[in-house]
Amino acid sequence: MSSERAASVDEKETNRLEAFSDAVFAVAITLLILDLKVPDLAVSDFDLGGALLNQGPRLLAFTTSFFSVGIVWLNHHRLFTHIKRTDTGLLLINLLLLFIIVIVPASTALLAIYIDKSDIHIATIVYSGVFLLLACCINGLWRYASYKNRLLGQEVNLQAVQAINRQYMFGPLLYAIAFGLAWINGLASIILQLLLALFFALPGYPRKTTSQHQVVKSSKNQ
Repeated sequence: MSSERAASVDEKETNRLEAFSDAVFAVAITLLILDLKVPDLAVSDFDLGGALLNQGPRLLAFTTSFFSVGIVWLNHHRLFTHIKRTDTGLLLINLLLLFIIVIVPASTALLAIYIDKSDIHIATIVYSGVFLLLACCINGLWRYASYKNRLLGQEVNLQAVQAINRQYMFGPLLYAIAFGLAWINGLASIILQLLLALFFALPGYPRKTTSQHQVVKSSKNQ
């Protein structure tokens, strides 16, 4: 019975952090749509079709940012199914993560303006740099929380923790490659970042029944 009460306390401890984070993610991802403009009144369907096609580069920027931010939120949610406690360090890292998230709409707007220009390198470098920082930050949040299981639940799925560690091992490196590619080919860098977002949408480990889970007691109780 006491373990059930402890688990309940663990679940409640991150509720405010998660609710605040969800609100910031929701606002940031909604602002992205502002970069897509409704075409001016066209005299014919042909003109309207051409105007919509001209939105293609902006649509690519919007799509990449939408799925990138959405999948960061998805992974944030997944991490907090294992993270049950908070401390000042975790709160500060999470705040830094949200700071970078709210920069994404601005960097997307910059990219949307310059993506169809002959030289988009600076805009792409800024854009990919933001997502590199974002990858480093969410990686750091997980490493900080999972170090010796200090902020994880009393009983944590060890297999899931190890799978997340493996999946996150090369995250910053892959986004660093996308950042480096931005100096050479901006469009290729954007496409790579979209593919990376889809890759990190994968759960990283198969779901199993509770009886098959390996669990480990939190180091706080050792």
